[in-house]
Amino acid sequence: MARQLDEQIAGRFRVGRRLRVLDVGMGRGTQALRLARAGHDVTGLEHDPVLIAAAREALAAEPEGIRERMRIVEGDGRDTGVHFLPGSFDVVLCHGVLMHVEEPDPLLAGLARMLAHGGLLSLLVRNGDALAMRPGLSGDWAGALAAFDTTTYLPRARTDSNGETPARPGPEARADRLGELTATLAGIGAPLYAWYGVRVFTDTAADDAEIPADLEQLLAVEERAGRTDPYRGVAALLHLCGVRD
Repeated sequence: MARQLDEQIAGRFRVGRRLRVLDVGMGRGTQALRLARAGHDVTGLEHDPVLIAAAREALAAEPEGIRERMRIVEGDGRDTGVHFLPGSFDVVLCHGVLMHVEEPDPLLAGLARMLAHGGLLSLLVRNGDALAMRPGLSGDWAGALAAFDTTTYLPRARTDSNGETPARPGPEARADRLGELTATLAGIGAPLYAWYGVRVFTDTAADDAEIPADLEQLLAVEERAGRTDPYRGVAALLHLCGVRD
């Protein structure tokens, strides 16, 4: 997905331009730090104190020049208007956040207002048109049948830092359908410009799976599938890019 984002940035902005980037729900700051290292001014917005602490620790280990280009703000993505003026950013990222928001339209409208004219809105969402894929490929036929008629799902239980898997997955989350998001983006003045599939073939891989010897080929296949119909339509996640008109 980083390559897709970089492609969109390179296609929309002058090479070498220092962009103003807002990363909403930055988590541990991985994407924000990557963009700060690339020379951009990055603001990370996050409400989870544990993740904020991890991001601050990672930022503290960076050279001074990178530390000066990134700031961390504690807050909720639904309150961007409280923290920033409209049109303050050239790029707004919202990756892995919408699935935890019951009513995403107000959040998306707020994010669009943060964009300057011609600015790029980058979303990473759970694909509501392909929720039956994971249970179906795992042989969970009852789960696959149920997934056709819903946009809610239980995230897969993740292995924690001690190597233990919780007895139950996390709280129920929500997926988005491409057609509905396309209409929403058009309605908030940031119409869909490009979209990709993410995790087409690798969604069922175990968290503790060993890195395969043919990793480069695997990544090349995922990259190709994520840009190609019909494969991208059944990806576990969708990466959508809207442009402020």
